[in-house]
Amino acid sequence: MTIALIDYGAGNLRSVHNALVAAGAEHVAVTADPDVVGQADRIVLPGVGAFAACMNGLSAIPGLIEAMERRVRREGAPFLGICVGMQLLADAGEEHGRHAGLGWIGGTVRAFDPAPGLRIPHMGWNDVIPSFAHPVIAAGEAYYLHGYHFADAVDVAATSNHGAPFTAAVARDTIVGVQYHPEKSQAYGLATLERFLAWRP
Repeated sequence: MTIALIDYGAGNLRSVHNALVAAGAEHVAVTADPDVVGQADRIVLPGVGAFAACMNGLSAIPGLIEAMERRVRREGAPFLGICVGMQLLADAGEEHGRHAGLGWIGGTVRAFDPAPGLRIPHMGWNDVIPSFAHPVIAAGEAYYLHGYHFADAVDVAATSNHGAPFTAAVARDTIVGVQYHPEKSQAYGLATLERFLAWRP
């Protein structure tokens, strides 16, 4: 089983790669090659930084988004988006202006509403509360680091709370996205990746 870990200049690839290997992945290809992505058994899209910069980085690689679209949405390869990699699934993001996302899952990425005593960015350990039974998402505590959240998502698989409930995970068909960082979430994160690798949607 080959895992394509997408390298578009916007993810902590080494940590995610090591976590996938620790979870049991034998062949992890860190790649931006559309041909490799188009033949991978599973695809993982990490992401750190601003929504627009990440989307621009992804769009700048010829054929990459098209290969992801074909492999995941048409051919049904399991997909995992992590942090901003999950946010890019949205219709749009509002960080530094409004920017189009992949549009795989309806919703808009918005800033947390500032409130007295509320620390932004949201950083540290917090709950993952499943919205329905899903083979990849389980109740527990995970590590978060983000100032924006996936608002009005139509396929919320889990929530957490930072001043108000927010989307912790989304899921549709063979697509899963998590706002938290499995690679930084110790035993819980490792178990999440193990479930993703075992998932047969």
